[in-house]
Amino acid sequence: MASHYRIVIVGGGAAGISVAARLSRVLGKNANIAIIEPSSDHYYQPGWTLVGGGTFRLEATRRQESTLIPRHVVWFQDSVVAFDPDNHSVETAKGQRIGYDYLVVAAGLQINWNKVEGLPESIGRGGVCSNYSYQTVSSTWESIRNFSGGNAIFTHPATPVKCGGAPQKIMYLADDAFRRQKVRENSRVIFAIANPNLFQVERYRVVLEQVAAERGIETLFLHDLVRIDSAAKEAVFRKLNTSEEVVLPYNLLHVTPPMGPPDFIRASPLADTAGWVDVHKHTLQHVRYPNVFALGDCSNLPTSKTAAAIRKQAPVVAQNLVAAMNEQTLPGSYDGYTSCPLVTGYGKMVLAEFDYDKTPQETFPFDQARERWSMWLLKKYLLPPMYWYGMLRGRF
Repeated sequence: MASHYRIVIVGGGAAGISVAARLSRVLGKNANIAIIEPSSDHYYQPGWTLVGGGTFRLEATRRQESTLIPRHVVWFQDSVVAFDPDNHSVETAKGQRIGYDYLVVAAGLQINWNKVEGLPESIGRGGVCSNYSYQTVSSTWESIRNFSGGNAIFTHPATPVKCGGAPQKIMYLADDAFRRQKVRENSRVIFAIANPNLFQVERYRVVLEQVAAERGIETLFLHDLVRIDSAAKEAVFRKLNTSEEVVLPYNLLHVTPPMGPPDFIRASPLADTAGWVDVHKHTLQHVRYPNVFALGDCSNLPTSKTAAAIRKQAPVVAQNLVAAMNEQTLPGSYDGYTSCPLVTGYGKMVLAEFDYDKTPQETFPFDQARERWSMWLLKKYLLPPMYWYGMLRGRF
């Protein structure tokens, strides 16, 4: 394989594939694009909430990466370990040095399971579960359907996470399942969140607080999970406003693990002080290296990290990168749009859509800040094919 490409894309997830597809459509078969992605499989991660809730097939969230790489794009099944933007190249785990004229960083974020003491050895056993990987998500439904009462605790860490509403979506499904299983009266459902409120946008925060109150869900704000004692079945939280520890016994513990920028990005010249790729929030061009762009979860864009955000970012990156190649003014501008389908139970969903200013940008001509059956249908039946056949092919 060649060791230099016109465009190198780091990451073959939703962001990387979407940008590759759009660039391929615009530039044609001689685009000279390479993707660097180690995984053999590609996952539709928004589906894992429904898998964890027992209402979606796990197998339907996975496809072979090779079937999604756009035609004429070269795939290096390898991992990037270092960036050298001054010399326009990347280094891979297999010892390759791959040069580029333009670089797109779309490497996602890193899930730090080991930052909760006792989590790696507890996950999938004794009621400890998590929706945050293909390997662990089935343990969530097993834990929910076998729950017979007691404390069911759901956590949200003090870090950015994939889809800010996801940690509580599985809680609402579990609450619904407990009622169907007739064990809710013998249960405490607790949401321990490191944030000071349930959601960052007022319009949707209000409805989520109403949902939690109506269903008797206890909310513990500024509580960050730091340790699990699986032998004693206790979860230990740090109260962020006092630093004191709070110990809660659990019968079911759904953990949203801490997340952060990938280590190889954090250590690179591309990173900001927090470790994310440092880009202009509207053009998505790197603030110091004009031939570098980034999007998705690995970027420092001040918006929620969702597939819906990527759907709006990908065309901006593609448009601006082509303009940069042609030495033109960058025409594309991203306004921070993101969306979070807030599942609030089986057959119920609130669709949150908003921009950088936390201003709602709703798509439909009705009040999306209400629980609706139609939005549940959107989540379960329409969004998956839109992802596989629209977004990943550069058409949506």
